[in-house]
Amino acid sequence: MSDDMYSVEQVAEVLGLHVRTVRGYIRTGRLRATRIGKQYRISRADLDALTGRPAPGSPTGAPTLEVSSIVQVDGVDRAAADRLGTFVLAGVNTHHDPARPLRVQTVHDEERHRLKIVILGDAAGTADLLRLVDAVLHGDNFLSAGEATDA
Repeated sequence: MSDDMYSVEQVAEVLGLHVRTVRGYIRTGRLRATRIGKQYRISRADLDALTGRPAPGSPTGAPTLEVSSIVQVDGVDRAAADRLGTFVLAGVNTHHDPARPLRVQTVHDEERHRLKIVILGDAAGTADLLRLVDAVLHGDNFLSAGEATDA
C-alpha cells in the first residue's frame, strides 16, 4: 500500500469492511476521499480521522481511551426504532463535547423487531449516552411494547 493514498479496496481490507460499505461512507461524507477519474483515493490523514487514530506527528499527550458499545433493544417496530434513533442522535449532537465526538449508528431488523445501537467514543460520553438511552427506554412507555437488553 502507498504511504499517502489508499484505494477504496485497500481501505476496505485494512478496516475489514466490504468495499460497498467504504463507498457508502464516502457518499455520506463519513470518510473524505478524492475522486481521481473513476476511482476514489483516501489520504492517510482521512483514514486516521475515520478510525480515530492520531495523525502522524500529533502530540501524544495523555493516553486516550475509546469505548465501543452495542445496545440491543428487542420488541421494537420501525416507528419506535426511528424515534429512538433520532432521539439518540439528537442527544449526541446537542449534549456532547465536540472535541471528543461520539460515533453512533443504529440498525433496525424488522424481521426480528430488534434495534441495535452501536456507540464508539470516550468513556464519559458513552456512559452519558447509555444513561440517556436507559432513561428513555424505562420512561413513559417510549416503546409500544418490548424490553431493552445490553448485548
